[in-house]
Amino acid sequence: MRTSLRLNNDLEPGQLIDLARAAEAAGFDQLWVSHDLMLRSAPVLLGALATSTSRISLGVGIVNPYTMHPAEIAMMASTMQELSGGRFLLGLAAGAADFLGWVGIEQPKPLTAVREALRSLRALLNGGKPLTIEGSGSGWTDQAYLRVPPQPTPIYVGAMSPRMVEFAGAEADGVLALLFPPEHFSTVAAQVSAGAAAAGRSLDGAPDGAGARSLDGSGAGSPGAFDLPACVWLSIDHDQRRAERALAHKLAYYGSAFSPYLLGRAGLSRADFAEVDAALRRGDPEAAADAVTPRMLALGIAGAPDAVIARCASLRDLGARHLSFGPPLGDDPVAAVELLGDTVLPVVRGWNEQ
Repeated sequence: MRTSLRLNNDLEPGQLIDLARAAEAAGFDQLWVSHDLMLRSAPVLLGALATSTSRISLGVGIVNPYTMHPAEIAMMASTMQELSGGRFLLGLAAGAADFLGWVGIEQPKPLTAVREALRSLRALLNGGKPLTIEGSGSGWTDQAYLRVPPQPTPIYVGAMSPRMVEFAGAEADGVLALLFPPEHFSTVAAQVSAGAAAAGRSLDGAPDGAGARSLDGSGAGSPGAFDLPACVWLSIDHDQRRAERALAHKLAYYGSAFSPYLLGRAGLSRADFAEVDAALRRGDPEAAADAVTPRMLALGIAGAPDAVIARCASLRDLGARHLSFGPPLGDDPVAAVELLGDTVLPVVRGWNEQ
């Protein structure tokens, strides 16, 4: 059972460094930083984290081929691998259409764009040339290669739609799929397995064809293992109400962005968020949080350590072998990470011995 943290790139560099050090001390295996548009630059932040930590793997979650050309993504990933001593993880996705729209960028054929970018990136980072890779996009010449030593890098695909999840199972080293609710893990796992099977990738480690790799959900992008983290929103606090309040604020802010597909999995609809949306339009975030119902809170995990452990155990029972906790984490993120390290992670590590 692996564990990771996911943090937003709205955090100040000093706070992020404190969180990274706390995560490493707590025993987390990975730390991911988002690269949402118009906030702080995740690659720059990760460079600082690489020099402030020594063991934990560091990932960018995610970059997209619309605002950053795959050649520049490869340059960044290669440099981060050198700087971090091989601890870098690359998250790739199509990006959020709403965010791209802020800067007038359209998002045509997102699955094709991600597929071509992944193939180009893998060729570049492994020391090859994209033009030799079928389906890696057009416009590359024989001069399109990195003038630095090869830096093979695990590539994770950020995915929400079934087709993108299946593609991740077919070609990526891992998938970052937000789970609303967390128990949606079993559906995502089935979609990953379907994509892997169609591509001839084995689920048990036995090769099914040339280049096949295992898909066991427990790896970290290393050869022979596909990483399938159960990516959930978490808020932990000894005070149950305080933990739920932090998650309520998160759900209120992002509620209007949830697709009907996501909400339907939890028995919710856009109409259920009408009161939340109205309060936000009035500029009243507290009233918006008040309008978040217990059913909405079930989209994430919130509570005292025992409640968090119980929900994590349900994910383990569904087959999850990597638990990935994302913000809000709690009123005090560093205290929340330390609380996770003191109470939840020892139990999770104990499951490995059962």
